[in-house]
Amino acid sequence: MKRHVRRLSVLLAAAVALLGVAVPEARGIGFPIAKIYWEYNSSANDLGVHVFLDAEDWRTVKIVHPDGRTIFEVEGKGPYAELGLTELFFEGAEPSLDDVPLEELLELFPDERYTFIGETVDGHRLTSRPTLSHAIPAGPSVSATVNGNTVVISWTEVTGPPEGFPDEDINIVGYQVIVDPFQVTLPASARSVTLPPEFASSLGSGEHDFEVLAIDASGNQTITEGTFQK
Repeated sequence: MKRHVRRLSVLLAAAVALLGVAVPEARGIGFPIAKIYWEYNSSANDLGVHVFLDAEDWRTVKIVHPDGRTIFEVEGKGPYAELGLTELFFEGAEPSLDDVPLEELLELFPDERYTFIGETVDGHRLTSRPTLSHAIPAGPSVSATVNGNTVVISWTEVTGPPEGFPDEDINIVGYQVIVDPFQVTLPASARSVTLPPEFASSLGSGEHDFEVLAIDASGNQTITEGTFQK
């Protein structure tokens, strides 16, 4: 299935806090949150780079590639230029690895520091330099059992990268389960979750999609898609 579930940036911020994913230190005044990370869909075999940042009342933001090129830039206009902005989350395109080789994507986005530069509405400069890691976790194997309104989604432990990916150490800090619109982020020790009965009872009869994400300490995450019948 084409992934239709969009993680809201506020939920991502909550996951950062819950899982203790490190936010790299900034030089000078930094972004409280500045993340650049890979998202791999092991079911669709596609891969892309996502960005999430947060700071109070910024007017401009740009991201500088390790080779010195500006690869993203945004500026608030009109009332946004006066009042400023806060959170920003965007997903880069996620080409299939059947069409764009893994090596090519990794070369486009090397495992180095990227510079986030912003300016607030009152003229203060923001600078953070997060690292984009190539430690990309494998996708968990997933399953679901249904007994009336009791729906249990389970997954296997993830301990390494997908076959053919860089042989980097993987340190899973949590798993996120999504059955749109229900979402929950659980610690690395978790292997299953039972959907709240009130939510499960609201699901109609038929097939329902779900996702389980394995989240690495680097911030990189991998999705496995599944379905259950109710």
